[in-house]
Amino acid sequence: MAASDRPTPIRPGLESRPQAAGEAPIEAASGDAASSDLTGLGAVYPVSEVTRYLRELLEHDRHLSGVWISGEISNLNVASSGHIYFTLKDARGALRCAFFRNKNAGQRDRLEPGAAYLVFGSLSLYEQRGDLSLIVEFVRPEGIGPLQAEFERRRARFEEEGLFDPSRKRPLPRFPLRVGVVTSPTGSVLHDIQTVLARRWPLASLLVQPAVVQGPEAAPMVADAIRRLDRDHAPDVIIVARGGGSQEELWAFNEEPVVRAIHAARTPIVSAVGHETDTTLADLAADVRAPTPSAAAELVGPDRVEVARDIDAREARTTVSFTRRLGHQSEAVDRLHTRLDRRAPDVPRLRDGVASMATRSSRALDATLARHAERTLMLSERLTALSPLATLDRGYAIVERPEGGMATSAASLAPGDRVRLRFADGTRDATIDEGAPEA
Repeated sequence: MAASDRPTPIRPGLESRPQAAGEAPIEAASGDAASSDLTGLGAVYPVSEVTRYLRELLEHDRHLSGVWISGEISNLNVASSGHIYFTLKDARGALRCAFFRNKNAGQRDRLEPGAAYLVFGSLSLYEQRGDLSLIVEFVRPEGIGPLQAEFERRRARFEEEGLFDPSRKRPLPRFPLRVGVVTSPTGSVLHDIQTVLARRWPLASLLVQPAVVQGPEAAPMVADAIRRLDRDHAPDVIIVARGGGSQEELWAFNEEPVVRAIHAARTPIVSAVGHETDTTLADLAADVRAPTPSAAAELVGPDRVEVARDIDAREARTTVSFTRRLGHQSEAVDRLHTRLDRRAPDVPRLRDGVASMATRSSRALDATLARHAERTLMLSERLTALSPLATLDRGYAIVERPEGGMATSAASLAPGDRVRLRFADGTRDATIDEGAPEA
């Protein structure tokens, strides 16, 4: 047989596996390679290389990552570290399982030896011992379908992330003017929503973002429609709606893209998927869950008749309240007016009193002025009698020095001094001659 016709051996074949980025190629141990060449057995590999290859082979196989496996739990062991180890088996096989502490919180009480479970996880190889294990992420007692088990697993994970946190639920606007709708444009759902809103709240306009609501393309399209409405059109509220169907038909609304798009939206969202008995993860992430699309439209759009009645009732209550308050204020003003009348002064009497006081004051002032005028005249006469100016009227004169002051004696003046003589009718300047003062 020619070399090209020989079948490819399935013995180790490690050299054919793809190498990870930055990884050195697998080589045989130098000591064993020489002996293998002598025996003709081919290359010999270290155990660690083989176990690492097997682990990578398992972890990169999409059929062995994120799988559901059913079986009965045995050899259950809860370590002090919080990790849980057990064996999942059926009549013809067994598989070791590792349920680590960061994944098993809230699920430890579900495990019971001898009971059958659905277990979700990924296969891996523990290199140090060469043990094949299932790394567990979620467990669910057997008896429910795989879809329901997957629903519970996703629900637990999203709850842990806070995607269903009740504290972030937002109230719906009371009087929306722009209502966004994400649904199929061909189904009866959109017609039902339009009919209800037209009847209850015709002031609102619909912003329809069409999307496929069933099948493998549904989840990304619904998520994109939610983001588009929320980002580009700024509606007051968004309704995500779909008619009834089986769990498989509604499954798109349990997908992660839809749940995260609802959680990230800035606009309040009403989820109306399926019938009243159906529950999806989109319902849990939304701000409000409606049992049907028609019920969603009723939640979003207030009844215009009730709103009109409420306005009329408020107007009537306001009128009554205003009238009552106006009456109370009017009575209060009357009471204040009465109190003011009682406490107000007697103006005519006070006016007469003021006039009388003014007359008395005027008389007293006239008498006082007369007394002071008489006294002033008397003092003036006395002052005139004592004034030296009166002496001048009798022919005398006063000798004044030019620099000021009077010359009271002849000895105080020298010949040639300039003096001013003051008479009763005026003054004259003079000069002292050579005469000597008389003894």
